[in-house]
Amino acid sequence: MPERRITIKEVAERFDISRSHLMKIVTELVAKGFVDGARGKGGGLRLARASSEIGLGNVVRQLEPSLALVECFGTQSHCLLDPACRLKGALDGALQAFLAALDRVSLADLVGSDARLH
Repeated sequence: MPERRITIKEVAERFDISRSHLMKIVTELVAKGFVDGARGKGGGLRLARASSEIGLGNVVRQLEPSLALVECFGTQSHCLLDPACRLKGALDGALQAFLAALDRVSLADLVGSDARLH
């Protein structure tokens, strides 16, 4: 894990992202334990643990408020077809396959040894 911390300003400028939008994302990443943030002189951001220990599936589950693909996934379904619907099961299977695929990928896998991504 690199020791150098990066600042919100550096990330926002490098990737042309709104600083206020980035702050919202970083606040959530820190709260969920993916990023370690420090304020003040010498402060900034760095990964809270090794990139190989940060699974993409876990990040998506933690950061997405809802993974419901359709309204009937929730408990308040108003669909008349809900009791006999087979589409819901197919979509749930697809969602589970999607998450399983993400579970096999870590942040380290995404970055690899390509220096342009570090």
